[in-house]
Amino acid sequence: MFLKHLSLVNYKNFSSKSLEFDPVINCLVGDNGVGKTNILDAIYHLSFGKSYFNPVSTQNIKHETDFFVIEGEFEKDGRVEKIICSFKRGMKKVIKRNGKAYEKFSEHIGFLPLVIISPSDRDLITEGSDTRRKFMDGVISQSDKEYLKTLIKYNKVLVQRNSLLKYFAANNTFDSNTLAIYNEQLHSLGTEIHQKRVEFITSFIPIFKEQYAHISEKEEEIMLSYESQLLNNKLLRLLETAIDKDKAIQYTSVGIHKDDLNFTIANHPIKKFGSQGQQKSFLIALKLAQFHFIKEQAKTTPILLLDDIFDKLDEKRVSQIVALVDNDNFGQIFISDTHAERTENVVKNIRQSYKIFNL
Repeated sequence: MFLKHLSLVNYKNFSSKSLEFDPVINCLVGDNGVGKTNILDAIYHLSFGKSYFNPVSTQNIKHETDFFVIEGEFEKDGRVEKIICSFKRGMKKVIKRNGKAYEKFSEHIGFLPLVIISPSDRDLITEGSDTRRKFMDGVISQSDKEYLKTLIKYNKVLVQRNSLLKYFAANNTFDSNTLAIYNEQLHSLGTEIHQKRVEFITSFIPIFKEQYAHISEKEEEIMLSYESQLLNNKLLRLLETAIDKDKAIQYTSVGIHKDDLNFTIANHPIKKFGSQGQQKSFLIALKLAQFHFIKEQAKTTPILLLDDIFDKLDEKRVSQIVALVDNDNFGQIFISDTHAERTENVVKNIRQSYKIFNL
């Protein structure tokens, strides 16, 4: 699978832009602020129906305009697939595949598997559990549509239960029978999600460790682990036990929406004890493991976006990653960098075709 053509109208800093890509390596070079990352984000948008860097759709429209259109032409399994993502202020975003609009965006997730590596990935280490859950859910969802459907259902029931708790508080009332219905639904959906997360982590950890060893070239004791209230308790029991607390805070305090991933080095949190280099290697390994996991599960090679990769790794490490396309591990790669010569030095040493776009 690869992206052949990209067309932008009123997207971020571009009034109009059209690009024809190489099926293997594409390098976007230019000064800061010219739109290299915006092009990568547009490609991400076509895969996920949203921006990687700013999920607020109105903020992705070029200033002083009221809509944007992103159009991509992909080749997948010998067929041409035309994807259009458009948004106009005051209206719903629309995603079309070959002229037909999706009723639900979730139906599109996983059709064009993609992995992005960006300096903003540091949020996975520095931010709260929500960021790491989204990462985990995003990896699983690209190859498991049923998981995504179950997760959407769970979140809907969670919103309804929270609304009921607020209603109880506002009206000084309580109905255990109605609450029990939501508890049963959360238990059923949450247990299924939890089990798939456990299975994912079990498969993912060996891939991650292998990638870290390759990137760091060091034998370091790194680990990621899954933290969940459901590891030792059934969700239904947790919900029943926490009811007094939930009534007081008017929010569901237990469940798979509280899950987290722990990142450690030498059994200590990498956020506090990992050097900058170790954290960078950890994040790159995490994303490359995501790439290999999705490729194996979805039986399709994802597109790989490397945003400002030299900010994370030295030229030698970048060369190692890009050289992997030589053994057919990777498909199409996009690289953004401020130094054209540095980028070309990396890509010209491998035996694959490439294009360099000076922006």
